[in-house]
Amino acid sequence: MAPESLKEDEKESQGTIMVITEGPLVPKPLSKKLISAWSISLVGAICTLIVLCTVWPEPYLDVITFLPDGIFVTFQVTFLAICCAVPMGLLTGLGRISHNSFINLTASTYVEIIRGIPLLVQIFYIYYALSKFLQVSSLCSAVVAISFCYGAYMGEVFRAGITAIPRGQTEAARSLGFNRFQTMFYVILPQAWRTILPPVGNECIAMLKDTSLVSVMAMPDLMQRGRSFASKTYLYFETYTIVALVYLIITLLLSKCVAIMEARLNYYDRRK
Repeated sequence: MAPESLKEDEKESQGTIMVITEGPLVPKPLSKKLISAWSISLVGAICTLIVLCTVWPEPYLDVITFLPDGIFVTFQVTFLAICCAVPMGLLTGLGRISHNSFINLTASTYVEIIRGIPLLVQIFYIYYALSKFLQVSSLCSAVVAISFCYGAYMGEVFRAGITAIPRGQTEAARSLGFNRFQTMFYVILPQAWRTILPPVGNECIAMLKDTSLVSVMAMPDLMQRGRSFASKTYLYFETYTIVALVYLIITLLLSKCVAIMEARLNYYDRRK
């Protein structure tokens, strides 16, 4: 293979390609197209919701008025889980690239175990199985289970973003007298955050969707409120149609917020 092609392959291997697995696609921050997949999905969901509540207010509007409490609980669980999962993901990512064998092995084991167990099983285990030794509330169980699960996934995101930064940045910082802590938090992480933000935001959106699993603990989240309404009225099609539209609208709006944050971050980076 020619030296030129080797250099090209090396550049490609150092590229910061992040694979987004769950949640809606984060719209491109600099896209100015009026018609896009995101806008079509959002306008379609809102228009469908308005039409259903206007033409058939008897079932659909009743469902809408029954859900606000569940939406609040869904956001509460999501917010608390994000506050726990992001720091856990950062620590896990740093542990995965640590030169200390014990820390690296501990972080890697945590990732392998958590990623190998479905989130629903983790929720059941924390809320039901561990209740034999420790009584915890449904809210605490939901936040702990989701935080531990997504902390492992975010750990891989942080690891990939940090290792994507050229090694020369670390060497330059160390030559200026920075220690490892200063190099990581003042030089590497600020640069890696631009790459890390989209997949982390996507994981947070997927986290909001997975809060629907906490309904198995009878938590009055959006999904549980929908199930309660459907069990009382037997209007399963109408109820779950509204629940699906509400989830879709929320996730699309959050994906746009992530895109705006990414655009602002890139704008400030260009001004520096």
